[in-house]
Amino acid sequence: MRRRSSRLRIGQHLALAAMLLSAAASYATQQSGQTVRHHRVEEPAEEALAPEVEQAEAALQKQDYATAEILLKKAIAANQADYRAWFDLGFVYNQTKRPDDAIAAYGNSVALKSDVFESNLNLGIVLARQGNKDEAAKYLKAATQLTPTAHADEGLARAWLSLGLVVEASDPQQARTDYAAAAKLNPKDAEPHLSAGALLEKQGKLDDATREYRAALEIDSKSTDAITGLANVYSKQKKLPDAEALLRRLLELDPGNEAARLQLGRVLAAEGKNDEAAPLLNSAKAATTGDPQAALDLGTVYVKAGNLTAAEEQFRIAVQGLPQDAEAHFALGSVLMQEKKYPEAQQELLTAVKLKPDAGEVYGNLAVVAAENKDYALAIQVLDTRAKYMPEIPATYFLRATSYDNLKRMAKAVENYKQFLATDGGKMPNQEWQARHRLMAIDPGNASKYSEKR
Repeated sequence: MRRRSSRLRIGQHLALAAMLLSAAASYATQQSGQTVRHHRVEEPAEEALAPEVEQAEAALQKQDYATAEILLKKAIAANQADYRAWFDLGFVYNQTKRPDDAIAAYGNSVALKSDVFESNLNLGIVLARQGNKDEAAKYLKAATQLTPTAHADEGLARAWLSLGLVVEASDPQQARTDYAAAAKLNPKDAEPHLSAGALLEKQGKLDDATREYRAALEIDSKSTDAITGLANVYSKQKKLPDAEALLRRLLELDPGNEAARLQLGRVLAAEGKNDEAAPLLNSAKAATTGDPQAALDLGTVYVKAGNLTAAEEQFRIAVQGLPQDAEAHFALGSVLMQEKKYPEAQQELLTAVKLKPDAGEVYGNLAVVAAENKDYALAIQVLDTRAKYMPEIPATYFLRATSYDNLKRMAKAVENYKQFLATDGGKMPNQEWQARHRLMAIDPGNASKYSEKR
């Protein structure tokens, strides 16, 4: 994502103005995948600075961190209570990738003077990056109650946004309040809306998420994050034409976005536009070097197109890359079943139900395959397990009946043949004919009854 420029105003004293010299510390939120950029704002000093601090700031202007570090340590050795020197040293440590030292230096600065907005903000940010969210929240909350010395609304908005990102996992409602505060303070910044949208999407509040993503787009009509988020929400809401339009727009703005290409392929496949979906998914798969999820999507397209050989190839890639994914094993087992490769199909489907025991739809295919493999006991066991998760249908009664019939358990066979005939309603006429004739053979005392129903 692009980085906003910061305007540097050089005053007589540069201790806290050194915050503006380069990009601030940042951390990415797993929930939204966005990186929050924190601006540094200056706080001109009223008191005279130690000569070493002034010299250090001159070095910081040139990004000469080694010289600045030496000078700042000298200043601190002379005056341990110099909170500005501690602050600048924290900045040096942060820029030179020493976060633990940065935390200690910023902590000393805050301990010496707790009412400086920028010190609390930067300490909170570095703590958040290190995963210490409880401590980070404490200092970021303090920052929201203080006044930045320059660009006050923007600075406070950044503090509220950072606080929201830190507390999002533990207190999502508070995070929404924090994002709203950030949006109010800086109405020209799309990031609070993007963060709120991502949180609401994760919570399943898709209409609210839509409003936030649209608000972000009103601020920045070319925001790829907003377009992506809104496309994801539309996909989840099954508003596939809307999702398709947004993804095409996203690819116009960012032609190299393979994630968008993959998502567009998935949407097109869901719309039944398999001819358009296949090349996109193929392209995404190639670009991601055999990405198993892309292979799973592409295999599904091939199934819909009737190309079972190509589907099997893709599903094998998916299973290899996602060995613990029940969906991948189910997909491969199902296509193997359609190809009449029953023994291998049975193994894949058994793996799928082992990984996801409540997957009722998998049991149906497994029962068919087990019966084809003449493992009738397994077929019955699987059908009974399926009934715990999904309602019985005529096909399950018929399969159970034929399995009992093959095992010579005639009473159970009769029971299930009758259930089949009572529920099918003429939808499976061939099987109804078979059921009646088997009942006439294995339940001869009622043969005339079955014959009359033929």
